[in-house]
Amino acid sequence: MLTTSLHRQVGQKIIVALDFSSEKEAMHFLDKFDPSGPLCFVKVGMELFYSAGPSIISQIRQRNLEIFLDLKLHDIPNTVERAVAVLAQLDVSIINVHSLGGRPMMLGARRALKEAKEKNKKLRLIGVTHLTSTSSEILRQDLNIQSEIQSDVVRLAGLVKDAGLDGVVCSSLEVSKLRAKFGQDFLLVTPGVRLDVDKSGDQKRVATPAEAIKWGADYLVVGREVTTAHDPVAMFEKILMSIK
Repeated sequence: MLTTSLHRQVGQKIIVALDFSSEKEAMHFLDKFDPSGPLCFVKVGMELFYSAGPSIISQIRQRNLEIFLDLKLHDIPNTVERAVAVLAQLDVSIINVHSLGGRPMMLGARRALKEAKEKNKKLRLIGVTHLTSTSSEILRQDLNIQSEIQSDVVRLAGLVKDAGLDGVVCSSLEVSKLRAKFGQDFLLVTPGVRLDVDKSGDQKRVATPAEAIKWGADYLVVGREVTTAHDPVAMFEKILMSIK
């Protein structure tokens, strides 16, 4: 049995994706969790943010939860720089851009972040590499990238590192290579983790939570396995105990 403090310490590694279409649904889900329990970090993605607007951030922060704002910004450098400047005013811990936007775009995002950190020192900016729904086949046939996906993730992570961002979003299967190449200070956020990897849905590159942590992930992003569970709290606890 874990102590309460250790329980929360382990819980800080797990980010629950609030993949809901309304503020009401998201709050109803969060109501199931004890405010003093191990749930510490959630992810707000496009669906919830576009539906509920920026006010959803303050609603969640009132529950003393950290937030990863996952909008995967990907546009011309000036637009992304200005968007990051706006999003950085929100009380979130992590925001992201898509590394396929290129080095100039990421440098613009970093400039905006540097100014914002004067007010929000905890804020970190990370780059998405390839989505966990992307396979080597999709890379070759749809994106005309002939590299194997793991090697291209390493390449993109290098661009992110060179642009001065804090880390990347990557699948569990690339974590050990990225950790070895970029060191302990490079943040690795890993979606596509499930206790039951046979039920991976639309995700192609998946692993168990214990595997992802063993390989060097800093944060795990869990979604439907928790949010659609009959008992979300019990499922969250089960995931937490698997990486204790």
